[in-house]
Amino acid sequence: MAGQIIAIGGGGFGRNPKEPIIEDYIVNTASSKKPKVTFFPTASAENKDYIVNFYNAFSRLDCTFDHISLFQNTPNLDLIIDQSDIIYIGGGNTKSMLSVFREWKLDQLLIKSYNDGKLLCGVSAGAICWFEKGITDSWEGDLRMLDCLNILPGVCCPHYDGEVKRKPSVKKFIENNQASSILCIEDGAAIHYEGKNIKKAISFYPNKNVYDVSMTGDSLIEKSINKIDISK
Repeated sequence: MAGQIIAIGGGGFGRNPKEPIIEDYIVNTASSKKPKVTFFPTASAENKDYIVNFYNAFSRLDCTFDHISLFQNTPNLDLIIDQSDIIYIGGGNTKSMLSVFREWKLDQLLIKSYNDGKLLCGVSAGAICWFEKGITDSWEGDLRMLDCLNILPGVCCPHYDGEVKRKPSVKKFIENNQASSILCIEDGAAIHYEGKNIKKAISFYPNKNVYDVSMTGDSLIEKSINKIDISK
């Protein structure tokens, strides 16, 4: 049974741990009553403040939670993944994160966990990593398209409204035939997949959207994905 994936464009506990809105949605989506959430802050180089924000946010929710270090005394990852209901991948440098995941064979464990029916989620780097390709700022300068875990089809771009380079880069990639369309997630929005299929978009900040972006002639066409609004 294929799992579920919730990909967040930006925002959430990294910015506001006292109002875990999308995190509450994630916890309530899990199949178990009091799910175990495992956080990988790898992409941020395991930033301590980011980890503290994770604990502050998820301590307000009906779940158990922990974070895993891939840089200091890493535990048995097979066992950790097996015992987790929800796996949350944090934001940061996607290229570096995936390199570390592959070195630890965590990429294979994440793919297996999805195929076993677990709930995978993440923000920014932790959103695009699930797709065939993602648009990333892992390199200094221009945004680039990066091969990711290929669990979900297509190309994903986070921070669509939050960073000035995002929309021009999406247009450039489509013009250069690197993609026919790109899934673009605004900060404060998320996309929820069941298996390989989109279930819904989620707006957890007011008036935020997820778009299927393509081009007609020289113009970008932004088709909004049907959403629910859970913002407060």
